[in-house]
Amino acid sequence: MKDYIRPPELSQFMFDFMGWDRAFSDRAAAPTYPCLIDERHEVAERYNMVNVPTSVWIDEQGRIVRPAEPSGTSDVFRYMDRQTFTIPAEAAEQGRRTKTIYVEALCDWIEKGEKSRHALAPAEVRRRMRGLSRDESTAAASFRLGVWLTKQGHVDAAQKFLDEAVRLRPENWSFRRQKIVLSDPALTGQLASTPEFWQAVQALGDRYYYPPTEMTGMPEPLPPR
Repeated sequence: MKDYIRPPELSQFMFDFMGWDRAFSDRAAAPTYPCLIDERHEVAERYNMVNVPTSVWIDEQGRIVRPAEPSGTSDVFRYMDRQTFTIPAEAAEQGRRTKTIYVEALCDWIEKGEKSRHALAPAEVRRRMRGLSRDESTAAASFRLGVWLTKQGHVDAAQKFLDEAVRLRPENWSFRRQKIVLSDPALTGQLASTPEFWQAVQALGDRYYYPPTEMTGMPEPLPPR
């Protein structure tokens, strides 16, 4: 069994797309612990995660220090030329800055704990968190049922419930991507960047795919496009 899974080489496009620079990649530690896949999306449901990558900071006492937020990710990918798979230099640099600041903030919290300027007070954590509405709860139940039906081989019936989950909570991109993948077994393990996905992204208009992270030092987000 391999200690970690990592492609032998990433293209510059992938670095630009993900907001990483090669200095970060070279410093990345190889995990020596098991990394689990949340097949049932239970963690996402419990912490109200609607997209990836998303982070929740939890301290040693089990207290949420920062609720669910994009992990130093922005809407840079929306600037990509889908014919040439290139991203303008200015947008790519903004993505790297956003990622760098987020990782540095995380390292600061790891080192300083509650004294870190990025550790939020309980009142601020509560302000940023909220419960689920009736439609959002129904969407989660529809999603679970759709996944279960897919595993039982009832793909057509499953898609009806997955469609309903997306309709009730369109901002949950995890629901949408899973629906796309479960509609076609050939898409398993692939990036769900199908025409349906891009149409939904374009339909956002001036709304964000990744809401800007409220964090000290973050650069101004690129306007959605």
